[in-house]
Amino acid sequence: MARGTLRIYLGAAPGVGKTYAMLSEAHRRVERGTDCVVAFVEHHHRPRTEVMLHGLEQLPRREIEYRGGTFTEMDVDAVLRRAPKVALVDELAHTNMPGSRNTKRWRDVEELLAAGIDVISTVNIQHLESLGDVVESITGVRQRETVPDEVVRRADQIELVDMSPQALRRRMAHGNIYKPDKVDAALSNYFRPGNLTALRELALLWVADRVDAHLTEYRSEHHVSAIWGSRERIVVGLTGGPEGRTLIRRAARLAEKGAGGEVMAVYISRSDGLTAVSPKELALQRTLVEDLGGTFHQVVGDDIPAALLDFARGVNATQIVLGVSRRRSWQYVFGPGVGATVARESGPDLDVHLITHAEVGKGRGLPVARGARLGRSRVISGWLAGVLGPLLLTWLLKSVVPDIGLANHMLLFLTLTVAAALLGGLLPALASAVVGSTLLNWFFTPPVHTLTVADPQNIVAIVVFVGVAVAVASVVDLAARRTHQAARLRAESEILSFLSGNVLRGETGLEDLLERVRETFGMESVALLERAGEKDPWTCAGSVGPGPATTPDAADVDVPVGDHMALSLCGRVLPAADRRVLAAFAAQAAVVVDRRRLKGEADRAEELAEGNRIRTALLAAVSHDLRTPLAGIKAAVTSLRSDDVEWSEEDQAELLEAIEEGADRLDHLVGNLLDMSRLQTGTVTPIIRETDLDEVVPMALGAVPEDTVDLDVPESLPMVGVDRGLLERSVANIVENAVKYSPPGERVLVSASAMADRVEIRVVDRGPGVPDEVKDRIFEPFQRYGDAPRGDGVGLGLAVARGFAEAIGGTLHAEDTPGGGLTMVLAVRTAPGRRRERPDVSPAVTS
Repeated sequence: MARGTLRIYLGAAPGVGKTYAMLSEAHRRVERGTDCVVAFVEHHHRPRTEVMLHGLEQLPRREIEYRGGTFTEMDVDAVLRRAPKVALVDELAHTNMPGSRNTKRWRDVEELLAAGIDVISTVNIQHLESLGDVVESITGVRQRETVPDEVVRRADQIELVDMSPQALRRRMAHGNIYKPDKVDAALSNYFRPGNLTALRELALLWVADRVDAHLTEYRSEHHVSAIWGSRERIVVGLTGGPEGRTLIRRAARLAEKGAGGEVMAVYISRSDGLTAVSPKELALQRTLVEDLGGTFHQVVGDDIPAALLDFARGVNATQIVLGVSRRRSWQYVFGPGVGATVARESGPDLDVHLITHAEVGKGRGLPVARGARLGRSRVISGWLAGVLGPLLLTWLLKSVVPDIGLANHMLLFLTLTVAAALLGGLLPALASAVVGSTLLNWFFTPPVHTLTVADPQNIVAIVVFVGVAVAVASVVDLAARRTHQAARLRAESEILSFLSGNVLRGETGLEDLLERVRETFGMESVALLERAGEKDPWTCAGSVGPGPATTPDAADVDVPVGDHMALSLCGRVLPAADRRVLAAFAAQAAVVVDRRRLKGEADRAEELAEGNRIRTALLAAVSHDLRTPLAGIKAAVTSLRSDDVEWSEEDQAELLEAIEEGADRLDHLVGNLLDMSRLQTGTVTPIIRETDLDEVVPMALGAVPEDTVDLDVPESLPMVGVDRGLLERSVANIVENAVKYSPPGERVLVSASAMADRVEIRVVDRGPGVPDEVKDRIFEPFQRYGDAPRGDGVGLGLAVARGFAEAIGGTLHAEDTPGGGLTMVLAVRTAPGRRRERPDVSPAVTS
């Protein structure tokens, strides 16, 4: 059975019209005769969206009983039995209620796709898992319902539902998204223009990146080598010289002129060695380009202009930035230089910028590694000197300066042989020795014009000449090969130093490291494979490039890492000399994988440590919060048992009532504490129910005098999904702390208001306040502001309050009260179940 297709409407914020667009598409398909049904769509009482459901077949939902409440979720079995061609599934990132078939709705969608059903769904950009931290820094709200990026990326079609922040706020003000009594709070919090603009930019950039990935894949599959300037990509060619920083800054300014511009700095090293470059300078340039938002790449290529152009065309670049050559004027006789060559061969679709800088014409310094390998021009020059040189010298000696003696003739021919060795190496020098000795014998050794040598001394001289020529040629060739090896080792050490520095600093992820391998060795794809045992199948820990190998045997190059891991490369067979560096890359890849696993274990250990900290705080809180009711019970019992006082019936009843009230409070508190302790051990979950705050918050004020608190909790607030007991204890601790630090005669204000998908309870006091640097510390166990020894309590109230708040999915933080004092903000989520049955409840921002 063919897998179904997934189409996703992606929005930047709630209310942009994702569900409306999805329903419009459904009506278009139904009109064309497509079997399309509504599996789950939440209209949130938005009239225009609700009208769009008319005329569409809606499948019944599944009702789930949970903690005394009834909730509805998508009935996956009903959809599979109905087997439509297309199913509409709203809110892809939604978390299903406990007892559902799957924990997340996107897993429900995966089942429908596997059954061959096409799915149309919706999701907001803030629900993508990788953007959680970014969205929180922008909006101040941590999105708890997320969907993995890969699930959305695998969609066959993604359509961006876009709307300007001003238009969205107008829709909000007109009541098209939330109820009128919720509009002001939403506009002043989540739906601020800055928030909406930033979220919109995130959505546009994310979709643009996905489009770019599709474009790259298409170009690769269809072997398109021409530049498609759909986006400004600027490649900066670096030499490792001091002018590199100037080029990078200039490229960054060029990129800023166009939206979405990208800067990629590339350093090209020869396959057999690097030129004279400062590793420190190259590292500084890498840091600079990354600080400016670009990327750094290092590739291998013997022909630098060709390698630079291949890289630029491979990344679909539109511009290349190069520096004017640092060579001196006389050095241009050896060639036009990299800049001129790249400009000449770039073609009409790739612009080349030559940037002037302070180092122009100052030279490159000592050519330490230049000539590490004898290039083609030097070899040709060596053959010319070794073969044509002796012929030309013979003509000069016979025509211009005859009769200078055999010894001088031999020295001149030996000079040509040494020159041929210096230029072309061993073979041209040997050829020069053979040609020179033959010409000496024929033209200058008596009897001339014959190969016969009459004088034995001349025979010795010719033999010595040939021997010296061969020896000089061998020494020169050996020195060239040693220089070649030293340059290659230097290249390897540069790469390994660069690699190990990045990995040790934790700056390179696995995919980045594999991409570095692919670029360095010019491969098509690289994959890191691993398996648990010798007989277990191979699994891919990470890969880059199209068509990565699934087993080591299927790869062109396979480098084992230990017993159960292998680095597999596809593209070409590498020489044996490259495997040493490749083995180092493989070892570093294993280090990255191990570090990633250790980080996961460290995160789990941190969670366990946090749970242990909360349990410790809870145990200590028993002595902290039980002291007052126990003291009251003890005092009442002691009074009743006293024989010194005759208590009236009214007094006895009052004391007994105090005992009963204290016992009830103790029972209630101990039960909540024990439930929280079991929660931290994983043996119990909070009892989450739909709750009205006006029923819970007043009960939390029983421990403080009535004249110390002003209560403002509107009855029109939406219901929240919390554990009532834990919420009550959290609010009680916060209020008790606020009353304790409030000046005499100043009342503590306890108010509540709806903020998009959450309700905030604010406890405002006019006390001394808390500096910003200790606002987080006051929530730690046994901490009091200033660690002052005087006053009641041992500093556990706020620690317990935050622990309870986080247990029910809320947050607790401190803010400054305008005019002086401290405000505690306790935020809890609105109930996800039957909120739509209440006409005064605003829909959640996560919809």
